[in-house]
Amino acid sequence: MYIPRLLENKVTADLKEKNILFVLGARQVGKTTLLKRVFNRNTTLLNLDIEYDRQNLIQASRLEPNEGRRFLGNPEVLIIDEAHHFPETGRIVKAWYDFETPMKIILSGSSTLELLDKTAESLTGRNRKLYLTPLLFREILATQKWYRQDIDTKIFANQINSLLWEHLVFGGYPASWKENERTVYLDNLVVDFLLKDVLRSDLIRGEETVRKLLLLLAYQTGSEVSINELATNLSVARITVEKYLDLLEKIFVIFRLPAFSSNPRKEIVKSQKIYFWDTGVRNALVRNFETADLRTDMGALWENWVIAEVAKKNLTQNLLQNLYFWRTRDGSEIDLIIKEANGKITPLEIKWSKDKPSHANSFEAQYHQKAKVVNKNNFLEFI
Repeated sequence: MYIPRLLENKVTADLKEKNILFVLGARQVGKTTLLKRVFNRNTTLLNLDIEYDRQNLIQASRLEPNEGRRFLGNPEVLIIDEAHHFPETGRIVKAWYDFETPMKIILSGSSTLELLDKTAESLTGRNRKLYLTPLLFREILATQKWYRQDIDTKIFANQINSLLWEHLVFGGYPASWKENERTVYLDNLVVDFLLKDVLRSDLIRGEETVRKLLLLLAYQTGSEVSINELATNLSVARITVEKYLDLLEKIFVIFRLPAFSSNPRKEIVKSQKIYFWDTGVRNALVRNFETADLRTDMGALWENWVIAEVAKKNLTQNLLQNLYFWRTRDGSEIDLIIKEANGKITPLEIKWSKDKPSHANSFEAQYHQKAKVVNKNNFLEFI
């Protein structure tokens, strides 16, 4: 079953533009499936993970641009998947673009690190980037036969709660909603796909160190992360940890939340929190697929899930929001602050239960803005 993605409209609209389109995102999030669905007519797809397709690209590049297009089947749309696996991709498509070869060129890949550094550099001013994330909860909700947008969601409270638990525990990778053995799939995803991109890098020297780093981050979800502490626990240099974190961020495994501040003297501004784009991946790392309120990590899991949903929506819809957390030196804290491009801020405290904001007065006194609570009963208002 195909689950329609919110990004589809943006990809379709870009077809009318002359630029080269980048569609980026982690492995297995459905980039190729989406592109095949949107461009199902007169389209050629080359997967550079496949040697035959790579050789076809090379052969086409040796011909005059229009001859090269004919060699590839005269497509209106040329999709080059896993484009970062062939360093010459940027040079080839730049030549076709500059020659005004009459076809729309789309590059997709699972690594911003390689794809953007090696390919986009030669395409400066000629490209647009769109990002596909694991499934958003609203994308899954929209496919449910019992759900109707025009009816009060309280009517579907039980169904939504059940669906929420599935998404919390097993995440949003499309295959995890099709596989019967979800835990097996997620274990394989972490080992065979997500870490595969990390280990391709020349900067990585030890697979075990990366695994331990991911496990430490999974257990510290929702807490401020100390690079020095991570380095000590892993018995590596601080700069090594920073490089690994940078790699994990660029292949869409984790993302960082910086501290918000307008008064650095009272607030902690150099701190950061690290979250996983997908809670299913996080749960696979800690080996916990329980679906019950009794989970000892329920607070951290819920916080990661809500913030990831906001971050995924922000990235895929290009909302231009900046996300932060807030904490003072005396321990007052707000879990998430959404700052709009116009400067407007929305402070959110993320609690599984209906608890009132614990630090609302402290934040409101300083910023004259009331914090709202996101809980399991009202979360749809915020994602």
